[in-house]
Parts: sequence; C-alpha cells; structure tokens
Amino acid sequence: MPRQLIAIVVMLAFMVDLTGCYKHSTDLVPVASAAAVHQPIVGITTGNGKYVQFDEPAAIVDGRVVGRVRQTAYEIDLAEVQHLWVRRRQIDGAKTAVAVIGITAGIAAVVAAAGSGGEKPAPSNPQAESCPFVYSWDGHEYVFDAEPYGAAISRGLERDDYAELEHLRPVDGRYRLMVRNELAETQHTNLTELWVVDHSPRVSIAADALGGLHTLRNPQPPLAASDADGRDLLPWLRADDRLIWEPAPNAGEDSTLRQDIVMTFAKPPGINRVKLVARAATSIWGSHMILEMLELRGGDLAQWYANIDQGTSEAAALFAWNVREELYALQIAVEEPSGWVVRGLLPGGGPFIAENRVVILDVSNVPGDQVRIRVRPPVGFWALNAFALDATPDEEVLVTRLATLEARDANGKDLRAALSSIDDAYHVMPTIGDVAHLTFEAPAPVRDMQRTVFLHSSGWYRIHLDAPREPDVAGLEQTFDAPGGAARLSADRYGEWLASRRSGR
Repeated sequence: MPRQLIAIVVMLAFMVDLTGCYKHSTDLVPVASAAAVHQPIVGITTGNGKYVQFDEPAAIVDGRVVGRVRQTAYEIDLAEVQHLWVRRRQIDGAKTAVAVIGITAGIAAVVAAAGSGGEKPAPSNPQAESCPFVYSWDGHEYVFDAEPYGAAISRGLERDDYAELEHLRPVDGRYRLMVRNELAETQHTNLTELWVVDHSPRVSIAADALGGLHTLRNPQPPLAASDADGRDLLPWLRADDRLIWEPAPNAGEDSTLRQDIVMTFAKPPGINRVKLVARAATSIWGSHMILEMLELRGGDLAQWYANIDQGTSEAAALFAWNVREELYALQIAVEEPSGWVVRGLLPGGGPFIAENRVVILDVSNVPGDQVRIRVRPPVGFWALNAFALDATPDEEVLVTRLATLEARDANGKDLRAALSSIDDAYHVMPTIGDVAHLTFEAPAPVRDMQRTVFLHSSGWYRIHLDAPREPDVAGLEQTFDAPGGAARLSADRYGEWLASRRSGR
C-alpha cells in the first residue's frame, strides 16, 4: 500500500494519538483506584462540572478528598469527583521533567504505572498504550508537551504527526526537546523537525489531520450542546479547560453503547465552509482497549502485523472497521434539510493529552443562521473537552522548518541521520527509560508577529505483549464483524474490571 494511503488510513481512521501523554503538566487519575495514587493531587473536576484547584497538594482521607482552596478548608466525597489531577515529576540528569495529567473517575491509576520506571502495573489496573513522550524545555524545566504518531502500532501504520508545542521557549537561541520511552513498547522514530509559524497576533494556529495549518481569528463556542437524554453538556464542551466529558462504559445487556451529542453553533450569512476546532482525546479506557483487542489475536498477531506491514487488505479492513465503529475517529455529521450528513472525520488524541484539531466542514446546504453538528462516540472510548466553529478565511503565515541541530541518545550517539528524513533509518527506543535530547536553532523573532511552534514527526511503535495464547476466534468475530462489537467488548471488559476491583482481586 502506498505510504500516502497508509497515512490516510491511519490519520483518518485509526488515527488516534491513541494513547497519550499529559499535556498541561498535570495528571488525571481515576477515582475508583484513588488509593493507588501517590502523586500530589493538585486539583479535581467534580461530577457536576466544576474544577477545583488546591492551594497545596490535597490528600485522600476515608474516601474523601481533603485540602485547602483559597485558604479555606475543603473536602468532597470521592463519589462526587469525576477526575483527579495529579502532578508527576521525574529527573533527567540535572533537569526536572514535570507533567500534570488527569484520569477519569472509575478508570485505573495508570499514571502511577506510566511513571513507575518499568514496574509492571497491578493486574487489576488497565494499562494505557502510547508512543514517545515529548517534553519541551520552557527555560526552567522540561514540560510534557506532545505524544507523536499515536496508534501507529506497526510499521505499515507509520504516520506523520503534527503537535503544537505549547510550552517550548527558546533559550540562548536554541529550542530543546527531550523524547522518552515511558511504556512497555519499542518505539521507532523516523523524522523529527520543528515548524516555526509566525503569524498575526490576532489569530491562533491549529493543524488538521494531514498537517494543513489553519488560522483561527474568531472561533465561537457552541450556543447549546446536549445528549440524547437532554443532559446539558455546554459547561463541558464550550472551553478548553479541565472540564472533560468522559463517561465510563456501561456494562449489561441493556447498556447504551453510544452517546448522541448535538451541538448548535451560530452560522454567519453567506458562509459555505467552516473550520470545526475540536479538542478531543481517546479516553484512558479506550486506549487500554487497543491492548485488549490485540490480545484477541493471540498467536496470530505476528501474521496480522505482517499483513498490515505488507499493505494487504488488512489495512483497508482496519480503516473501514474504524470508520464504522468510530472508536478512534469520529464522524462529524451536519444537519441539512435532508437529515444528518457526514461531512468530516475527527481524529482522536491520547488519553493524557489532546491537541486542537481542525476539521473543514461544508455547510453550504445548511439554511438559516445556525448550524447543528452531531457526534456519536462509543461510550468509554472518548474524552471530549472543547468545540468551536471558525468561519473566517485562512490567512497567510510564515512557516520555517527546522532540522535538528543536535540529536543524541543517553550514550551520546548522534541521531541526526536517523531523524532527518522519512526513509528506512529509524531511531529505536526499545526500553522504558530510553531517552533522546534534541536541539534546534531558533529563528530570530519576526517583528509584529506572534510565534507558534509545531513538532512534525513520523514513526511507529510495537507494544510489548505477554507470551501469545490461542486466538479468541469468537471474540474476534464479535468485535470486528458485528456492528457495535468493539463497544460491547469494551463494556464487558470494564464490567469485569469493576468486579475484580470490588472483590479485591
């Protein structure tokens, strides 16, 4: 299969930044296993849609989160908490790396597993799958900032990734990145370069799935947002914040396997094309389900990988399945006089990090001054943060592409040749703790312009699995052949996990 087709298969279908890293530097932890959390708790998101930031790290005492907010004592029952946000720090040589990430209530504390330096998580804790973690030097410390080429779980799925580096700052005329392997997988990086974008200070910049850069002059949040039960989701979806709509998968035969979310936006007159700006991510549990679905293949997994790598019909089947099931790419439907019409696909993002992503939508058939947009995410696979619509035309920007000035691994090996272009040369990190340090020469500032920096990278990774077992033929058929099968498997596995937690196994 040609590389560009593979890129489309991955970016528009399996393209999920499928496991993530934690962007703003705070970790989100599941309440169900809050006792396993050892990192400082710096904030919470409550079930009724409020973010609470603590003056100093809070503690969990007798099933309650206890701390101080604005110098006043504060406590709340864990049952009323949707997310815990914790701070994670690690030392790389003389420099500190920090991350503040979050995990949904009810999902296991994989933050502890991800930062454990190689310790195997407890069997009852679901494990997220990911890709390299990229930390930006902000002038004081390394801050977790990107997680490239998610979901590229075999070489045939290698793909390009475009991530804004929000924390990167030039120091002494240099940009510095640290790339680490923090999970049980072998990571193969083919390319790393920076795109330095100078633009009007009156616009922001976001990328689409294929690396197109778009200016956003007037992004407008939804006027209304609700699900099929009439629940008001506007507080959750109107802003990029720590209110993330991420309901856990339900168990049981009568459980609803999909949400049905409709958002209403203002539509300026005479507009036929708009930019949907979405900040959404694959959930922790959705990320874990990659592992569950790979393990269904048992001893046949190696041949499945080979078929994907050789560009057989397996890749096309993977694309069609993911578009149908919407596990890691959401169909964006626009309401027209004839009904709902799919006008775009939204790629996912990792469970710890989400990027703003632009999806271009044709709204030429939408009458009136409002446009309604629908998404139908499978329950448990998605974490939705914010949506906006921008109807302004793209403006000119100045893009400078930077190759690495210096790139070395922990042993001092020069990595520039491996990372300079998309070819057969890769920088391989097979072990948790493997690290690379990259330096780029920062261009001089452009007068009266604002600067946004993106990491353009390409690569793939291979998850480390236990010894293969017999393929689960029935499970494969139910998951990949039956509509809704993957969501049903997810709900069943989640129910099993909850039962094991309750029984103490």
